[in-house]
Amino acid sequence: MTLNLVQAAYIIAAVLFVLSLAGLSKHETARRGNVLGIIGMTVALGATIWLAADRASNPGLTLALIAAAMAVGASIGLWRARVVEMTGMPQLIALLHSFVGIAAVLIGYNAYLAPGPLTGSEETIHLAEVFLGIFIGAVTFTGSVVAALKLSGRINANPLMLPRRHLLNLIALLASAGLLVWFVVSHALVPLLLMTVIALAFGWHLVASIGGGDMPIVVSMLNSYSGWAAAAAGFLLGNDLLIVTGALVGSSGAILSYLMCQGMNRSFISVIAGGFGTEGATFEGDQDYGEHRETSAAEVAELLRTASSVVITPGYGMAVAKAQYPVADLTARLRKQGVDVRFGIHPVAGRLPGHMNVLLAEAKVPYDIVLGMDEINDDLPETDVVLVIGANDTVNPAAVDEPGSPIAGMPVLEVWKARDVVVLKRSMASGYAGVQNPLFFRDNTRMLFGDAKEVVEEVVKLL
Repeated sequence: MTLNLVQAAYIIAAVLFVLSLAGLSKHETARRGNVLGIIGMTVALGATIWLAADRASNPGLTLALIAAAMAVGASIGLWRARVVEMTGMPQLIALLHSFVGIAAVLIGYNAYLAPGPLTGSEETIHLAEVFLGIFIGAVTFTGSVVAALKLSGRINANPLMLPRRHLLNLIALLASAGLLVWFVVSHALVPLLLMTVIALAFGWHLVASIGGGDMPIVVSMLNSYSGWAAAAAGFLLGNDLLIVTGALVGSSGAILSYLMCQGMNRSFISVIAGGFGTEGATFEGDQDYGEHRETSAAEVAELLRTASSVVITPGYGMAVAKAQYPVADLTARLRKQGVDVRFGIHPVAGRLPGHMNVLLAEAKVPYDIVLGMDEINDDLPETDVVLVIGANDTVNPAAVDEPGSPIAGMPVLEVWKARDVVVLKRSMASGYAGVQNPLFFRDNTRMLFGDAKEVVEEVVKLL
């Protein structure tokens, strides 16, 4: 009876997870999607705890251990959720993916060291599941740690360019395949340990060899890896809901990664295999684009006051400065004066898929004026003023004009086609991909230096 009720609860939770993903696909329903996901997870946890207590020889002790573990985890989770800024969310998410990976590794070793009564083909399949679950988990763990370190700036965002790095990856995969055969035949611990070491190194190198410009794709890719790691753990634990949930996360993460690669005109395989973007690289040495031109908040305010159409293209700099609220205020004031204001969002603006959309929604910018790159690019030649707030690589004309650029071929917001462009930045430094931006030196571009929040607030006051 208990098992039937638990299975029914798992089905309800799985349906809620599917509805949650559907809700997260649109701004208007994202909050509802989050609520459905929370309810689904609560149902899943409750059913799992009930089943664990029912099967335990000492239910009281089992419940006490579960409660203690959940209390520790919840305390840490709530603390981090309260103190982490929105700008730190990408690296936090990458770090959370690493927890899924290490959990899959530990579950795999537990399933090997404490096997059930299996024989013949069932035992062979079980051992293969153990091996693959640990491999996926180990790759996810170290890959996520590297991504978190790169996103937080604790290690260099440049791709790690080891000699014959693709050959090294291939050797790691072939060696792991050979160890799988050895492990299934011998049931020995040694090949499992060797594979774990190789998988940890493989995951580290896989992400370390990808450049900073492609980190948003990497975060999405690691999200997919964590899903497959969870699904592998579900097979080992015999938990149908974990299999379903892992498959949902794994497949949706893979689809998102593929769509982001399309948005950047990247080959998914080439991004995963290894790296675009080098520090300070332009094309054949640094190019001299001439002198940039500076402007003031007063001049920008006058430019906006006389404009009939304005497009704002935000980037990671807006997130760092927490400028979304004054930007929302600026938008409201301009719209009240009859100016047509819209936002142009690049698919990989910021360090996380949907990063800018979340910030603008947080500041209550109307959804209907927040447009994607494909929706806004055709209108830029007829736009009076484009405000580039903290964006760099996503508005870089080198992607279009310079075939030798590390970001060549990447679709960008073609802001330089507008009548006037104002770029809000702290300095002339290159973006996260380390590529010089010739937009800053164009005749119709003016640079407004300073903290984005303070500068926008000053422009609002002058308006």
